[in-house]
Amino acid sequence: MKLFVGLGNPGAGYAANRHNIGFMAVDRIAVEHGFGPWRARFQGLLAEGSLGGEKVLLLKPGTFMNLSGQSVGEAVRYLKISPAEVTVFHDELDLAPGKCRLKQGGGHAGHNGLRSLHVHIGEGYARVRLGIGHPGDKNRVADYVLADFAKSDAGWREDLLAGIAAGAPALAAGDGAAFLNAVALRTAPQRPPKPPRAPRETAQTAMPATPEAAPPEAAVPDAAPKTALARLVDRFRR
Repeated sequence: MKLFVGLGNPGAGYAANRHNIGFMAVDRIAVEHGFGPWRARFQGLLAEGSLGGEKVLLLKPGTFMNLSGQSVGEAVRYLKISPAEVTVFHDELDLAPGKCRLKQGGGHAGHNGLRSLHVHIGEGYARVRLGIGHPGDKNRVADYVLADFAKSDAGWREDLLAGIAAGAPALAAGDGAAFLNAVALRTAPQRPPKPPRAPRETAQTAMPATPEAAPPEAAVPDAAPKTALARLVDRFRR
């Protein structure tokens, strides 16, 4: 059994926030793979289903981002699973918008949702880091993550969520490389191969054209015909 956790804040007012892309990711998996309805469990919402034959539970904590660990910790203890069976989808400021990275264990890098998870279940869980970009000023981070995605973000966000849903069975099977490849095929599709270039024609050395035989020149008479006066002069000279 695997537990996939999406991080975010509950309530309609937060639904389109950048901070809620983790919720969006598990929502997309639930829709694309026919999970059951969301039910109130573990201080959040839980949906059950399977991915590639593996039983998977999807959890959206309802304790708000900074207390996410309370909900996840309760689920882990009840289900009797280890942190290694937990995968968390969360927003990542340090990745460009639309980028996706997979990490097992490690620090929380200042993310308050992960910080809470560390307290309640330790650091051994996997993280799917979903890039949302950085506002460029650390003083603007809170407002940035709690603001809705811009309209211009719709394209890359849709590609990213589609890739996550497509790769979810591989992620449940523990094949991180196949998961990331499925995401990449949506977010950075390969261009179709170019058709092979036609072989270049070998330049043939131009042979000088054989000149056609010039027509024979008309015979030039030795002298122009003599006029009558010239003939008369010749008679008197004789």
